[in-house]
Amino acid sequence: QAGPNDLQTKADRLVQMSICASLARKFPKVTIIGEEELPNGDVSEDLIEDGHCEEILKKPCPTQYTGIKEEELVIWVDPLDGTKEYTEGLLDHVTVLIGIAYGGKAIAGVINQPYYNYEAGANAVLGRTIWGVLGMGAFGFQLTEAPAGKHIVVTTRSHSSALVNECITALNPDHVIRVGGAGNKIIQLIEGKASAYVFASPGCKKWDTCAPEAILHAVGGKITDIRGNSFQYNKEVKHMNSAGVLATLRNYDYYASRIPNTVKESLVP
Repeated sequence: QAGPNDLQTKADRLVQMSICASLARKFPKVTIIGEEELPNGDVSEDLIEDGHCEEILKKPCPTQYTGIKEEELVIWVDPLDGTKEYTEGLLDHVTVLIGIAYGGKAIAGVINQPYYNYEAGANAVLGRTIWGVLGMGAFGFQLTEAPAGKHIVVTTRSHSSALVNECITALNPDHVIRVGGAGNKIIQLIEGKASAYVFASPGCKKWDTCAPEAILHAVGGKITDIRGNSFQYNKEVKHMNSAGVLATLRNYDYYASRIPNTVKESLVP
């Protein structure tokens, strides 16, 4: 009898195999770090994606990145972000995240929502891809700001704790949205459904934040840990974002100034 965790693991592994093998074949010198530990060995050809997106290739590469060598890039892959929600059928929470880092900094990212519109009826187009590059912008969605003067906090749905809740209470929000997946939470920010993403807990990993960070920063937002430190994405870095996450599209300083010191001291980077 396969339980939800077995299903999740199989889905995670197949998606990661497809992404990592396809990227490695096209860009053999990049470092690719994925969430799943995959066995070595050949990947079946039907998992290899060798196409490309004409829409993206039409855009000029930002000048600061034209001289980058392949071996200087690190790609962080989360094949199925929002796993718990996936197993519970909350399919709109699920994203596939591919983040590209250079010099330890997130510079480009893809958030694919495979089940976007899944409740919109038989004729709706299922799925969408949001992507962005620093210096170019972000695409595939309508950038919208949260209602002015409202403090709407988006946070974890399935990894709550006393510390997570203490931090949110201190922000005195008008409304709290609890959803799964880091990718999904950043989408709430860039589509104006929430004004801050706050997670005072060590659970998040580099592959959760790399792609969303690049997209958020490409449209003028900001993401750090709860203590205000930037995330580093070089290949030697530890995978855990131990000091949590604080992200906003606008008004970062407002939220950062209200994080209690007791919360900051509880979370060590």
